[in-house]
Amino acid sequence: MAEAGQWLADFESQRGRLTRLAYRMLGSVSEAEDILQDAWLRWARARGRIATPAAYLTRIVTRLCLDHLKSARVRRETYVGPWLPEPLIASVTPGEIVADDITFTLMLAMERLSPLERAAFLLHDVFDVEFAEIAAILGRQPDAVRQLAARARQHINAAQPRFAVEAAAADRIARAFFEAAHAGDTSALSALLAEDVEIHTDGGGKVLAFRNIVRGLERALRLFASAHRKAATAPALVRTVIIDGLPGYISIDQGAALQATALDMKEGRIAAIYIIRNPDKLTHISAARCEGEARYV
Repeated sequence: MAEAGQWLADFESQRGRLTRLAYRMLGSVSEAEDILQDAWLRWARARGRIATPAAYLTRIVTRLCLDHLKSARVRRETYVGPWLPEPLIASVTPGEIVADDITFTLMLAMERLSPLERAAFLLHDVFDVEFAEIAAILGRQPDAVRQLAARARQHINAAQPRFAVEAAAADRIARAFFEAAHAGDTSALSALLAEDVEIHTDGGGKVLAFRNIVRGLERALRLFASAHRKAATAPALVRTVIIDGLPGYISIDQGAALQATALDMKEGRIAAIYIIRNPDKLTHISAARCEGEARYV
């Protein structure tokens, strides 16, 4: 019984770390949970024969993610409109400094990496795994893995660096944008948005969303003004949140559609707006909202 308890404890001690790894590999909370379930089954079959649980589980989860990405990339090639990761939600706690090594913006940057580059970068730069161990996981030589990570790092460094914001500021930014956007207040929006702002809207072909990325301040202002005029009912703000390290909010739009919006800041202005409306990507938020607390890892 003691051995069984230790076997379970070893897995549970790694669950949070493994879930973060799987989510950042796949960009999906639900798929990360499926990967963890598969890893658990393999762990159960191998119990009692593993000397280093953390290394074994990291290897299993990474390989499962690499296998999953083969089919995921095919699906994304036929995806309707812009593809965005499933939002990873954390509550805004007053006085807290919110920081994440991998923000929503960097998740998108990692989409341009090959699966092996993505794995090498995450394992080494984010999860502090040694190159020799990564080489064993990926079935490559250490020098080749080092090159994979270096190429990935070049792409990642071109995107926004690590984002940090006070929770109070994140709340203020999200509320100001929500109120201005849904009131069609172009004057207030002009003060909030960058000249080269981008709007990414992910509906997955299942709900109304823009098929292409909207770029530029003038187009964004016209879009929000038009949306306000056409709206039959005003959207409701559920709460402000942190979405993959970025200020954001959960709202309910007309027709009771749930929506998650993340705001990427640059030099004090909103440089990118990420709107997730695909209901398949919001089920974990919807269920948690009914319980009164968002679910996050």
